[in-house]
Amino acid sequence: MAWVVRVFWLGVLLAGAQAAGAQVLRTQPDSLASSTANVVPMADSSRLSRRLPVLAGGLAASYTGTLYLLSKSWYTGERVPLHWFDDAREWKQMDKAGHFWGAFHESRGAVDMLRWAGVPERRALWYGGFVGFLLQSPIELLDGRDPAYGASATDLAANFLGSAGLIGQQLAWGEVRIMPKYSFHTTRYAALRPNVLGKSLGEQHLKDYNGQTYWLCVDVGAWLPATSRWPRWLQPALGYGAQQMVYNDAKANAAIGLHPYRQYYLSLDVDLRRIPTRSKLLKRVFYVASIFHLPAPALEFNRQRGLVMRGLYY
Repeated sequence: MAWVVRVFWLGVLLAGAQAAGAQVLRTQPDSLASSTANVVPMADSSRLSRRLPVLAGGLAASYTGTLYLLSKSWYTGERVPLHWFDDAREWKQMDKAGHFWGAFHESRGAVDMLRWAGVPERRALWYGGFVGFLLQSPIELLDGRDPAYGASATDLAANFLGSAGLIGQQLAWGEVRIMPKYSFHTTRYAALRPNVLGKSLGEQHLKDYNGQTYWLCVDVGAWLPATSRWPRWLQPALGYGAQQMVYNDAKANAAIGLHPYRQYYLSLDVDLRRIPTRSKLLKRVFYVASIFHLPAPALEFNRQRGLVMRGLYY
């Protein structure tokens, strides 16, 4: 059930970061090791006193309300003592990739919002960097008391790694150079089990792991000399997906003639944040859209068909 919180908070944090102001995109720190990293200029101090209470209060109230509504609307059945469930081998770990992706971008949005609020760079990183982990992890307490689910240690680990991935890149390079992204295409499998894989297109985006692909898009231009002509907006992308998953049990899938398998992709991606524009609206749209991989040709490898060339793969 972490996808409910993930979707809500990705919207709040990413939209909020850009509603805060386009300077988030224009002021990437060159180094977090600067001796002035924790010095708050007078202008920033003024912003901090005005914006931070509003930001903190709004997020706290929204998050508390979200968890309360979930506990009253979704988790309405029998409650049992907190217990754990090992789901590490289910769904070819696609759900873990989703936890990583969600925590990374929630942390990214939180750091940028704290920067907007005037929090010093290093503090913004450490205070905001683990927001993704903190937002997604409490849902395990609700899952852990539901007899149909159970708290998942691997979900918690994926949440942590997502936040740590954002913090590590900011500490190492002062910017994000390896961006996790998401793409989706509809599949025939959702119709076989719509209650689990989704009835509507919106539900399938969230629930049908067969149609989800998670990417790591690499800003190779960041490592090249300043004289290089490589466009920073063009990035190689490594993708991961899986197919033929109607049930999370191998025998149940085999009973209907399906044998789940993994897919690996090599493609290209466009980092919209690197597209030059003077429009503040476009900057905000590009920032939010940067969580998605754009359709592009891709080379796929899977154990059933070997190497496959895809057209505009989503």
